[in-house]
Amino acid sequence: MSANEKKNKLWEKAGAKLNPAVTQYIISQNLEADNKLLPFDVQASSAHARMLGEVGLLDKKDVEAIVSTLAEIKDKHEKGEFVLRQDNEDVHTEIEAYLVEKLGDVGKRVHVGRSRNDQVLTAMRLFSLSELQKTEKLVIAAANTILAYAQKYEFTPMPGFTHMQHAMPSSMGQWAGAIVEGLINDLSALRAAYDLNNQNPLGSGSGFGSGVPLDREATTKELNFDRVQINPIYCQNSRGKLEAFTISALLQVMLTLGKAANDLVIFYSQEFGFVKIDRSLTTGSSMMPQKRNLDIMEVLRANVSVVQSLQMQCQTVGLNLISGYNKDLKITKKPLMDAFDITQGSLEIISLLFEHLEPNEEKLMETFDDVEIFATDYANQLVVEGQSFRDAYRHVGENLDKLDKQDPVENIKGKTHIGSTGNLCLDHYKSVLDKLS
Repeated sequence: MSANEKKNKLWEKAGAKLNPAVTQYIISQNLEADNKLLPFDVQASSAHARMLGEVGLLDKKDVEAIVSTLAEIKDKHEKGEFVLRQDNEDVHTEIEAYLVEKLGDVGKRVHVGRSRNDQVLTAMRLFSLSELQKTEKLVIAAANTILAYAQKYEFTPMPGFTHMQHAMPSSMGQWAGAIVEGLINDLSALRAAYDLNNQNPLGSGSGFGSGVPLDREATTKELNFDRVQINPIYCQNSRGKLEAFTISALLQVMLTLGKAANDLVIFYSQEFGFVKIDRSLTTGSSMMPQKRNLDIMEVLRANVSVVQSLQMQCQTVGLNLISGYNKDLKITKKPLMDAFDITQGSLEIISLLFEHLEPNEEKLMETFDDVEIFATDYANQLVVEGQSFRDAYRHVGENLDKLDKQDPVENIKGKTHIGSTGNLCLDHYKSVLDKLS
């Protein structure tokens, strides 16, 4: 019988037959998550085997055989030839079953000093570190794309809004620059999540360590973790917490993107008409022939709520559990993976959109026919001339019908304090992004 046909679970005992309903309920029917973990489990298992050799719990030739077979598993998996089966419960069991099939008793020794609990923890940490690095690169790429848009249309006037009403003159550059600065701040959250994931739980076992002489610092060094996660109980208690924190960092990115998406849905509407978008990025209606819908931004906007719900799943699963491992923690894998997929996909789609986004300058200029948008600027001018702001505010407010229209381009260029429309500091963003790249 091959490893992929193995019927008994690692924990099943002789003489005790498992009710099929138990397997059906507690074992995921979707092995996609475990498929994603396989390369990281192989990496951690190889490090564990080498460490067992260093402390004298495995012969050198057995270590070489195990590590070589693990590399074979990874290679077959990349080619689609190593398939996870429901009967073997999870990726960890599938790998061990293959090792036993290939190496006999030598394969059985790979599990010395560890549990599937610290196996999955370690694989998830390695997975998270890899995905956080990928996400960071996508954030920087998206920020650079949006920054290029801000630089191109730095002095293209657009109305600023408060309470969904015209407030003061703004610009396309100022609006896009806000997204860029948001993404730069979000990178700090991603790096905090990276730091928390950058600790090694391997060797913590089921939550109480091991009776064999493990060298946890050796596996930490080989796996390039920053440090050992020391307390075995806390290793288990941190599961769900760290996933929730990681999703929280991803949520910060999604909140920034979601705000931009919502703006774009509004700006693209006929009532606003502020932007032109390449037709290839819009969809149609099954009933109304004229429709050109910005569905990609509507879905992105909705996905902010999805990621928030995924965070809540991980954040609440550990509530009221006794310290140590509980099966409840199993469900934290998929929400984390889904959050990474959604965030990375959202970064890619918004980058694509900004590459094909143009302001409708004629429509934007029309909005400045309403001279009241310049009211605050007139009040500020009176302040510069010596009036108190309250007197200037009252005077302008009582004489709105006497205001003259201003040139909106000259208006936005004339404001020079840091962050104002005439001094967006876009070169500063470029410098920061270059350093982060």
